[in-house]
Amino acid sequence: MRPTGKRIASILRQHGYKLTPQREAVLQVIANSPGHLTPAEIYAQVHQTHPGVGLVTVYRTLNTLVKLGLVCEVHAGGKTPRYVGSTLKHHGHLICSKCGKVVDFTECSLDELEQRLARETGFKIEGHLLQFFGSCQDCQWEESG
Repeated sequence: MRPTGKRIASILRQHGYKLTPQREAVLQVIANSPGHLTPAEIYAQVHQTHPGVGLVTVYRTLNTLVKLGLVCEVHAGGKTPRYVGSTLKHHGHLICSKCGKVVDFTECSLDELEQRLARETGFKIEGHLLQFFGSCQDCQWEESG
């Protein structure tokens, strides 16, 4: 479940930020997207309703939102990162190496793994990024067909 507008505003305030119209516009574009968007795609959609918002503002906003855990940044190899709204729960990504498709997953005990690794290594873990790379079903089908 994605955080509500009130919860997002609260998280921003807790960290000394405001829910500016620019941040709200970026969050709205991401929340309304069924997939993972590049910064250029986010900018194009934000620019339609907020023409005064520049690409640099979109990048800065994305960096802030990722830092606060409100948006997830997905790296698909050497390609441009993609962004998706966060559920504020630990989750990972399956990334197709061929077409770049990204699928989120949450059904695993990442909390337990994080706690065990911290205990065994002495690390103070501040976050994680779990990604698996492979071929999606569509790409597998195209290769075999």
